[in-house]
Amino acid sequence: GHVTGVQTCALPILEVKKMKKLLAMLLVLAMISCLFVACANNDSETDAPTAAPTEDTNTDESTDGNTDATEPDDNNGDVKIAMITDYGDITDQSFNQTTYEACQKFAGDNGYDFKYYKPTDNSTAGRVASTELAIADGYNVIVMPGYAFGGTIVEVAPQYPDVKFIALDVAKGDLLEAAVANAGETYDYNPDNWNLADYVDLSNVYCAVYQEELSGYMAGYAAVCLGYTKLGFLGGMAVPAVIRFGYGFVQGVDAAAAAKGVEGVEVNYIYGGQFNGDGDITAVMDTWYSNGTQLVFACGGGIFTSAAEAAQKVNGKVIGVDTDQSAVIDGGYGEGMTVTSAMKGLAPTTIDTLTDVIVNGNWANYAGKIETLGLVSADDPSANYVQLPLETTQWADGKFTVEDYTALVADMFNGKVKVSNDTTVEPTVSNIAVNYLGNIKG
Repeated sequence: GHVTGVQTCALPILEVKKMKKLLAMLLVLAMISCLFVACANNDSETDAPTAAPTEDTNTDESTDGNTDATEPDDNNGDVKIAMITDYGDITDQSFNQTTYEACQKFAGDNGYDFKYYKPTDNSTAGRVASTELAIADGYNVIVMPGYAFGGTIVEVAPQYPDVKFIALDVAKGDLLEAAVANAGETYDYNPDNWNLADYVDLSNVYCAVYQEELSGYMAGYAAVCLGYTKLGFLGGMAVPAVIRFGYGFVQGVDAAAAAKGVEGVEVNYIYGGQFNGDGDITAVMDTWYSNGTQLVFACGGGIFTSAAEAAQKVNGKVIGVDTDQSAVIDGGYGEGMTVTSAMKGLAPTTIDTLTDVIVNGNWANYAGKIETLGLVSADDPSANYVQLPLETTQWADGKFTVEDYTALVADMFNGKVKVSNDTTVEPTVSNIAVNYLGNIKG
């Protein structure tokens, strides 16, 4: 028993010696690993801006890449960007998808965390819930594409003063519609009658709106120059942005008919009452095309599907909207269907704004503003925030070429060509017939 006792006492002594050796080895390893971590951190500061555009790009290691930020209270390492979708989703080949891809590209190129949220309910309450969820998840730059976010901004922005809200295509009227009602007053849908600051706190909000009437004008002018005389306009809902597109289109058709001396030009003009195509809307388009309509400007989210389905049956043509829709329309319904697209510069707006706000630290130049974006170049149409696609528009020698388009844009930029943006009254025309047919639904 005694010998056993000695053995049991000796084992711990041996173990202590072993532990000392082990601790010494661990200490050496720990020092080596610290050196590796330090090197890795130094390397990652250079590599972070080239991170792949994933939804979970690490933000912490990109902080030192943005030390030129001019806002002392803004820690760019903590910047997390979220986008909330509106009526559609990120595969709508239009507003949401273009904005999503621009956010994703910016985040990937610059090493920022990005995620999108799709509301479960198509309502202000649903959009508010998604926005608040994003903020609760730590996202502090919120990108919102579309007029439907007016009510969300009114409700959410004042509650989160440290969050930056960037809203695309949200106009003064979209904000007032919600804010005036919240104040218990009746809105008359004339934003000029109201002082926005009395109803909405925009101190942490930037809104970019577009001169849709200009790209609508370009598309209408191009269509007539290219030889189309029986035209249609199919809007989504009769909201200001859609009306500006439509009324600009009518003005462009009228101007081209006059410039080219074309007689008998006719436009059918209708709103679907929604932002997606369906059987009822396709039936109306079938009637148009079968009665001689050659081309329809389909203007509003997914409503182009109804125009394209009807056009497909008779080899008709379509004009896309917001983005260059030729790939999705031609790819889904027939090569050569898309004559052109009346585009908004959603991608450059998103990337330019995020770059200036986050990388350059110039939020003070944006906060509290509603900025109208349009033409910024007389010489380079592709630099403008409203434009036709140079690569896919069906230019035709002797009819309408890139040079003709560039000359038109220069005249618009220089004020020689004037386009009305009034949505309260149908545009005056003198060379064409316009049949205003109201709404298909609603």
